[in-house]
Amino acid sequence: MLGRTDSRPRLLVLLVVLVLVAGSLFARLAWWQVAQRDTLAAAAKSQTALRVELASRRGSIYDRTGTVLLATTVDHYRVALAADQLPLDRRASVGEELVSLLGLDPTAAAALREKIASRKPYVIVAREVDETTAGRVREAIADRRLSNVSLEPIPVRVYPQPGGAPKTTLAAKVLGFVNGDGAGQYGIEQRYQDVLAGRPRVVLAERDASNQPIPGTDEVVDSGAPGVDLRLTIDAQLQLSLEQELLAAWVADHPIEVSAIVLDPYTGEVYAEATYPSYDGNDYKAVAKDDPSKFLDPIVSSVYEPGSVFKLMTAVAALERGKVALTTKVHDTGTLRLDGGKTHVDDADHRAMGWISFADVVAWSRNVGAAKVALTLGHTVETAATALHDTWVRLGFGDKTGIDLAGEVGGLVRDPALTDWRQIDLANGAFGQGVAVTPIQLATAYASFVNGGTLVQPHVVAGIGSQALQPAPRATGIFSPSLTPELVQLLHHVVTTVPFYKDRTLVPGYVVGGKTGTAQIWDPARNHGRGGWKVNLFNYSFVGYIGKSRPDLIVAVRIREGKPTVARIGQLEMPVMSFELFRRIATDAITTLDLDPNRGSAAPSTEAGTTAAASGD
Repeated sequence: MLGRTDSRPRLLVLLVVLVLVAGSLFARLAWWQVAQRDTLAAAAKSQTALRVELASRRGSIYDRTGTVLLATTVDHYRVALAADQLPLDRRASVGEELVSLLGLDPTAAAALREKIASRKPYVIVAREVDETTAGRVREAIADRRLSNVSLEPIPVRVYPQPGGAPKTTLAAKVLGFVNGDGAGQYGIEQRYQDVLAGRPRVVLAERDASNQPIPGTDEVVDSGAPGVDLRLTIDAQLQLSLEQELLAAWVADHPIEVSAIVLDPYTGEVYAEATYPSYDGNDYKAVAKDDPSKFLDPIVSSVYEPGSVFKLMTAVAALERGKVALTTKVHDTGTLRLDGGKTHVDDADHRAMGWISFADVVAWSRNVGAAKVALTLGHTVETAATALHDTWVRLGFGDKTGIDLAGEVGGLVRDPALTDWRQIDLANGAFGQGVAVTPIQLATAYASFVNGGTLVQPHVVAGIGSQALQPAPRATGIFSPSLTPELVQLLHHVVTTVPFYKDRTLVPGYVVGGKTGTAQIWDPARNHGRGGWKVNLFNYSFVGYIGKSRPDLIVAVRIREGKPTVARIGQLEMPVMSFELFRRIATDAITTLDLDPNRGSAAPSTEAGTTAAASGD
């Protein structure tokens, strides 16, 4: 007889196992459904939700008056078609209607018919359709000549003011542009991207199998904020005149480019700033394809050896240390041997003028005289170099000015504490060779000469929304205010001493002072990579002031790689010289702007009615 197979203990064990398994399953299910409910729900939603960021309306940009619109946003439209919902008997008529309304050529028309035949739920028929064409499409939709067609607004940045040259827009290099992704590039558009763009509206919506949002499922995560308008310091009328002057000089001289800036020496406001060649901000895509270097603004983004405009930095270093006075006699020998006869510097004309005042050393732009004065700044080359370098640094060279434009560079100045200077290095630095600076650095340094020793903060934005801006100076007391009258007098002496230049820079009724520079250009690729000076090409500069009874404006001009049409020893002439261009721009500026005579600190007056320009190297 077989034994029984049932066993109460065995059943009990099995029951316990089943209870434990069921309990663990229940606990696990409870864990997922209770403890992990929010996590699972969020994960599920993320698989079906579509996050959409809708750009806010970008702020507009106005000139200093707040009335001239320099940049704004308009709506263009994208024409879309739900091809899968278009009835078979409507395909041909809708296609022909779109071809007619959009003015499509045969190639584009054939592509449209292929899109209609694709039966896709969403196809783009045309991009960036203007308002006029969009109006015709709306009318056709209302008349039911079109069906299953939609117009989707697309914000497009436009620059409505024509520039001072063909195929350019006003202040293009100052403004920059906005790319297809809505991001500002270069200039104001990039520097103030966050302010202008605002905060996008963020929406979550359920999406269908074709990844399209399901109507009625929208959930606003962030309502966003519109962009804020900007008011610039730029005067539109003066900006246009400046651009026209630069174009005329470029046509006459055939340099690589011509740049200029008009700066208020007391407030740091930039009233006009431009370079030619420029570009059309509305056609930036073509510019990017053809020559993207046009986007760069050389006023803030390009360094160069300035030449004799830098003699004023040597003057500041020597005058404040009491090494010379304006009347101190300096022996100009035409050539100066240095470093034990191994090196030398020459005056541009290779002629000695003998014993002349330090003021005449600057006026006649004597390299030898400037080098000799620089050598007296210390008992050794090391201490003299340290003194000159210290003056450069205090005047802002070697560092960014902080102007509110994208792409500024700081320039290059050798620090004698890091690299030993020879006598030739000190001599070259005394007249602006061996250093690399930007025009905006020169303009702000010259501003300090006439405003009592304040390094102003240059800026191009006067207001954000309803809030007016006036940045604080970068530094005050960079040299004693008592030095300003001497520097103003020196700059005035420069432009009234050389008769040849005086006749070509006269601005009746106004005071003028300034300094030219004609600098050689180093080309590291010459001589099989050993480097050498470019032949018969020079950088021409002028930095100076103009005013009614005191210096009211600083104007800095740079003509890059100009080729002289008259090239003699000591005379390198072009049809439009830097000081002539200064005169034209300065005249436009002082007669266009309505300046508050009480702005800024007091500055010394100069006898009105006498103007001229400085000599070059």
